[in-house]
Amino acid sequence: MKRIYIALISLSSLFLLNCSDDYLDKNPISDVSEDSFFLTASDLELYTNSFYLLLPNSSSRNEIFTTDSQCGEIVHNTLSDLMTSSRIVPSSGGGWDWTNLRNINYFLENYEKCEDEAAKNRYGGVARFFRAYFYFGMVVNFGDVPWYDKTMEADDEDLYKARDDRQLVIDNILEDLDWAIANMGDEQYLYEVSKYTALALKSRIALFEGTFEKYHGISGHEKYLEAAVDASQELMDNSPYLLYGTGNPNTDYADLFRAETAETSEVILAREYTEPLTNGHRANYYTLTGSQGTPGMPKMVANSYLNADGSRFTDLADYNTIPFSQETANRDPRLSQTIRTSGYTRVGQSIELAPDLSFTITGYHLTKFVTGSNSDGINQNTNDLPVFRFAEILLNYAEAKTELGTITQDDLDKSIGLLRNRVGMPGLTLANANSNPDSYQEMFYPNVSGNNKGLLLEIRRERRVELYMEGHRWNDVRRWKAGQSITLPLRGIYLPGPGEYDLDGNGAIDTVIYEGELPAGQIEGAKYFQLGTDVELSAENLIDPLPGFNDRTFNEERDYFLPIPIQELQLNPNLTQNPNW
Repeated sequence: MKRIYIALISLSSLFLLNCSDDYLDKNPISDVSEDSFFLTASDLELYTNSFYLLLPNSSSRNEIFTTDSQCGEIVHNTLSDLMTSSRIVPSSGGGWDWTNLRNINYFLENYEKCEDEAAKNRYGGVARFFRAYFYFGMVVNFGDVPWYDKTMEADDEDLYKARDDRQLVIDNILEDLDWAIANMGDEQYLYEVSKYTALALKSRIALFEGTFEKYHGISGHEKYLEAAVDASQELMDNSPYLLYGTGNPNTDYADLFRAETAETSEVILAREYTEPLTNGHRANYYTLTGSQGTPGMPKMVANSYLNADGSRFTDLADYNTIPFSQETANRDPRLSQTIRTSGYTRVGQSIELAPDLSFTITGYHLTKFVTGSNSDGINQNTNDLPVFRFAEILLNYAEAKTELGTITQDDLDKSIGLLRNRVGMPGLTLANANSNPDSYQEMFYPNVSGNNKGLLLEIRRERRVELYMEGHRWNDVRRWKAGQSITLPLRGIYLPGPGEYDLDGNGAIDTVIYEGELPAGQIEGAKYFQLGTDVELSAENLIDPLPGFNDRTFNEERDYFLPIPIQELQLNPNLTQNPNW
């Protein structure tokens, strides 16, 4: 964010670097007196700019993308600690960090010294948004956590209180967001928090909590689902947002994610990456080199994309043994706008490129967020990354209403129907979905039941497809209590043994799988991979990206939460550890 990052250079020296990492530190500011600060709109803006550091980023190791790899939605050549059940209780750290909260609470205790009412409403809303954002992350990771809405001295008894019930924390989160929604103006910002961003976060949090409580057996979940519907409905009916589209179903979805400046019609909040003020992100480098884990889409995700006529790909008897170029033909256009398929070209180029097994461990070669070749170096992507977009709101609305049992065909048409219409897909019919639930989707979500079972499965499919690679999947798995889904076999494309392959279907051999010695007289333009060394195949002749990790487990009584660090339990004897850690 150009303006924001400039402000952070000076702000960090005044506030952040003078704050201890310990929440107990009494003095957040040593260089600036609160009596001489918090007096103008500029003061409030300068301080709140630091809160944007809480948002996910995609520099370094691609935080946005690797969130999905944590649960196998993107496959790397190494698995996360979650996927290998190798997480341990840390001695310290481990995400139990309250520094950001103290900075936010300190602001909220002082910002009303400013006499500019409009500024107080705006930046008071920004601070409450980020307190809600911070606490949502803590609840998602740890469950019950202490609620603090003030800064404290070292002798404050509340520092040693027990964890508060998650519903109390969520209720306080929603109260903060409601304040922001009511008091912030109607201005629309792309890189800054607005009342619309607060509505989007409320929609996300309320849906998470409503479904988490339902599927984890906690009573009282309905009020959160209703809050998700209300927040989503408000954005759908009374905001400037809609789905981006130019009428081209074969490019509009892809263009949304490679736009240098995010499409303000759909993106509610974005991260801006602009040289030379900040490093870019590395979407290109991530997918086009062998040094970033060779990421790939797993076959179980690729299988979830419908056929272009709306029928289910996995209803085909041979869906696991169809050659790649045929498998990816005539499918939901979002598939060919997320991975390399026949006819794929780089932005600004005309050369067709096949999937490259050098850079993707599954053969499903990711292209989402990938731009032109001038951004192929480390951290050289400057296309914006969405943090909230309107498509998520439509999905939240449809899911919350379905979980409440109040969904209608009209609701589907103005939510899921719009998403499918953008890519030229048939809409979703309520009666048809419920009359014939998809057994393939049931494999991921065996605890879905009731009259709307088939529809819920379809909405979850839609969410997986539409939001793929945007960092939502692990939270979805947690709230749906679908942890066993991450133990399913990780597979890639179908390759029936050694041979010559035309993966992009253009009539030329582009991939050769060989055994033993590298063949003489190699085919020009083809890439060669040794079976058993470069590529492993399963018994079904699907790429087996990690053959040593096929027997994975997920502990339903432990793994949805992180453990509280040992040091924190020693410092506060009123804290209790999460179950089975």
